[in-house]
Amino acid sequence: MSSATETDALPAVPDKRYFPIGEASALCGVKPHVLRYWEQEFAALSPVKRRGNRRYYRTHDIHTARRIRHLLYDMGFTIAGARAQLTEGATPTAIVASTSPLADIRTELESILQKLEE
Repeated sequence: MSSATETDALPAVPDKRYFPIGEASALCGVKPHVLRYWEQEFAALSPVKRRGNRRYYRTHDIHTARRIRHLLYDMGFTIAGARAQLTEGATPTAIVASTSPLADIRTELESILQKLEE
């Protein structure tokens, strides 16, 4: 579920049951308003709301938010694309693997172009 770039840039998730929104946003590398927006856009992200409508994120919510962040910021997906990836359950590595043949073709075409220019 986590990629190398995701774990390198973000702090480790402490072994706690609930995280307030400020702590959750720091763990996910986004601002609190971004987490609130993602709650509206992604059904998979649904923190517990307690007294005064305060949000408390569980560990799996943190991991979901990190995955959303990775899909949006690192992989370049749109909100709709990231939503589709979450509902399909596709892993980012599967997505990268599917684009690998395209990268090979591009490299081959670039080498052919270099030979033609010589």
